[in-house]
Amino acid sequence: MQTIRRLSMAAVLAAAFPLAASAQIAFPATLVGHAALPAKSFIAPPKDAPDSLKTSGKYTTADSHREDRIESIPGSSYLSAKDAPKPTGISLPFKGQPVQGFSGIKAMKDGSYWVLSDNGYGSKANSPDAMLMFHHVKPDWKTGAVKRVASVFLHDPDKKAPFLIVNEGTKQRYLTGADFDIESIQFIGDHVWFGDELGPYLIKTDRKGKVLAVFETKLDGKTLRSPDHYSVSTPATVPAAAGFSTPVRRSRGYEGMASSKDGQFLYPLLEGPLWNEADKKWETKENREYLRILEFNAAKSEWTGRSWKYALELNGNNIGDFNMIDADTGLIIERDNGEGLPETACNGPARPDCQNVPAKFKRVYKISLKDADADGFVRKIGYVDLMDIKDPKGVAKVGGKDGKFTFPFVTIEDVDAVDAEHIVVANDNNLPYSSGRQLGKNDDNEFILLHVPELLNAR
Repeated sequence: MQTIRRLSMAAVLAAAFPLAASAQIAFPATLVGHAALPAKSFIAPPKDAPDSLKTSGKYTTADSHREDRIESIPGSSYLSAKDAPKPTGISLPFKGQPVQGFSGIKAMKDGSYWVLSDNGYGSKANSPDAMLMFHHVKPDWKTGAVKRVASVFLHDPDKKAPFLIVNEGTKQRYLTGADFDIESIQFIGDHVWFGDELGPYLIKTDRKGKVLAVFETKLDGKTLRSPDHYSVSTPATVPAAAGFSTPVRRSRGYEGMASSKDGQFLYPLLEGPLWNEADKKWETKENREYLRILEFNAAKSEWTGRSWKYALELNGNNIGDFNMIDADTGLIIERDNGEGLPETACNGPARPDCQNVPAKFKRVYKISLKDADADGFVRKIGYVDLMDIKDPKGVAKVGGKDGKFTFPFVTIEDVDAVDAEHIVVANDNNLPYSSGRQLGKNDDNEFILLHVPELLNAR
C-alpha cells in the first residue's frame, strides 16, 4: 500500500512539475554479491606491439614531459586540492598495461561479464601509451575474487580511423587513449560497438578488436564535434579563442550506450549537455541541464534522426552507463563528482587525510523511452541509491557496516540487468587517481550484485 501511495503522489508531481516527475521514487537495493579485481592488475601488450607500449603512463607528469623511470610519478586523487594532494599509494609509469578503468559492462548468461578499459589516464594528451582493450571477466561472489578470462586489444590495420593515430606506421596499428576514449560497449552479432568521448564517434570492430568502421555523430542533420575531434583546430589568437566553441564539451562525449534488445539500434548517451550557440549556454530546461540520447541503426550503419532528452537531477551531475532492460526501459547511472563517505569530509581546509569532495549523489535510475513527454524528455521511473544499500547478511568484503553498504566512488560507470531481479554495478577506479573506498589507497575494480526486484518491475 505504501508503494501505491508513493506512485500516486508521483503522478500528481509529474503533472505539476514535468521535469521533477517521478524521479524521486526510491526503491530498495540489497547486496547479494561483492567481488574486486585489485588495482595493481597488469598484462603484457601483444608480442607484435611497439616497444613503446611495454610500459604505460610515461606522459602523466604535471607538464606532460616524458618520464621513463618506472613508478617515479606518485599518484594522487584527482579530487585533491592543489595544496593538499591525497596519495593513492600507486606510482606511474607502469610496467605492462593496467587492467583498469572499467567504463562499460555487458552481462552474459553464464555469470560472466564483458568490460572495457577506457582511454587510460584521463586525457588525450597523457594517454598515448595506454592501450585500448576490453576484457572477459568472471566474479566469484563467494570468494570475492575476479578472474580475467581474456583480453582483446583494439587495432586498426585497415586504416578505418580517418585521422593520424599514435601507432600509424606499424602493421597492426594498436589503438591508444590518444586516438579514442572508449567508454561504452555493446555486442551485436559478430560485431562489437564502442561509444567514444573524444569525437564523439561510434566504433565498430569484430570480436578480435579489429576496427571495421568509425562513425561521426550527427544530430538534426549536423555533425557534433568536441574540441578533440580530428577536424577541430585551436584558434591562433586569444580574441578568436574567446568566441571559439564546439557543441560537445571536452570529455563529455558518449559515456553510456545502450542497444535495443533486437540488436537493431544503438542508443549512445552524451555525458554533458550540448552548447546552445543562440543562447550562449549549455542546454537547459527550467534551469536544469539535460543530456541527449541519440538513435543509430546498427544494421544500416546510419543515424535515424530520432533522439531523446535525459534531465539531470542536479546541474553538474554526470552519467556513468546506460543499458536497456527491455524494448522500452533502461538503466542509467547518474552521479556527482565526489568520492568517499560524507563522514570522511575535511569540514574545513583540505588535507591529505580527509575527503575534499565527498560523495553524496550516486544513483541507478530506471527510465522509459516510450513514455517520453512532448519535448522528448524520458520518464524517470525511479532509482536505487548506491550510497544506501542494505547488507543484512554481511556480504560486503569491505565498505559494509551495521547492515549497510555504500559505493562511494567518483566514477561509477558500469550497470546492466542480470536477470528479472538483479543488476550488476561496477566502478572505474581511475588508476592511480581515485581513493574513494579508503584514504591513501587507490580503489580496486569492485563489482556488486544487487537484488532490486521492485526497481526492475516498476512501471
